[in-house]
Amino acid sequence: MIRYIRNLAQTRRGFTLIELLVVIAIIGILASIIMASMNTARQKGRDAKRVSDIKQLQLALELYYDANGNYPANIYGSPSVLVSGGYISAVPYDPNASAPCTSDSGSGCYIYVALNSSGCGVTCTSGTSYHLGAVLEATNSAISSDSDACPGSVATAGNACAGGGSGVKDTAASTANGNSDFFGYSSNCGSSASTPDLCFDATP
Repeated sequence: MIRYIRNLAQTRRGFTLIELLVVIAIIGILASIIMASMNTARQKGRDAKRVSDIKQLQLALELYYDANGNYPANIYGSPSVLVSGGYISAVPYDPNASAPCTSDSGSGCYIYVALNSSGCGVTCTSGTSYHLGAVLEATNSAISSDSDACPGSVATAGNACAGGGSGVKDTAASTANGNSDFFGYSSNCGSSASTPDLCFDATP
């Protein structure tokens, strides 16, 4: 009987402090791995939406061009010419934006520049071409097939688009800078060969 009680007492022995610390450490490591994976998944999800939004805007812009013979000077506004003309139900904006965009230069708006043969850039009242794009959060396979064009308003010496001209792919500079574009608008678009290009852009 005494031996049974001793065995019972031994089987009910609690965890030691070291065992508890090891378990807590393992749980902490697993939690950090899961959180990092979730953050990456969220980034990829937002980037997928950005790429999809740009393609929707491209379609709306082509519909506008077919009806009007030019591209609009602006795509945002109250109301947007794309919405009022029935070319798109609502002009999308960056998923990280805290509020809907109301002007092309607003925070969280996708970058849009109307262009014409003289490369008037942001001063165009309408355009025969355009440059449209978004800054992504992570590297994306879609970037390998984007336009890598230079907005007319920033195609100047000292940036990655120098010499490319308005809405024209600048092969030399883009190769030297990791196929960077939109350099004049964002530092996240590859300022050197070692900096990844996170800008997805489109032209007609």
